[in-house]
Amino acid sequence: MNNNSDFIEKLRSSGLRPTKQRLEICKLLFDRKKTFHFTISDLSKNLKKVTNKDISLATIYNTVHSFKKKGYLKEISINADKSYFDTNTSNHHHFLDINTNELIDLKEDDVGNINVKKSLPGKKIKSIEVLVKIENNN
Repeated sequence: MNNNSDFIEKLRSSGLRPTKQRLEICKLLFDRKKTFHFTISDLSKNLKKVTNKDISLATIYNTVHSFKKKGYLKEISINADKSYFDTNTSNHHHFLDINTNELIDLKEDDVGNINVKKSLPGKKIKSIEVLVKIENNN
């Protein structure tokens, strides 16, 4: 996806007006071949490097959350204070390197069968996604 019209359509379908700043956010998120994991802070820093302009955190936050609501991004909550966003919206597992704060995709066959023995009345399991925290071996 490297056509501005594709980005404009993605923004509009997310309920957003395609401003220059939002187009820059969209390009950084979706004009890539590999999955992109990021926090709002990471995205802000990357945008500053790429565009050499300040884009307000409110614009970044609102754009990311509109994309998430539309299903273009997935949110991975690490704890109450930290969330990552992922451009790969399929159900999949992750490593979290706690030394570098890097989120790394795991393929489905990298994790064996998971057996959840408890159920909650009136609820069904939608998906199971494993987060494996890793650290340096010192």
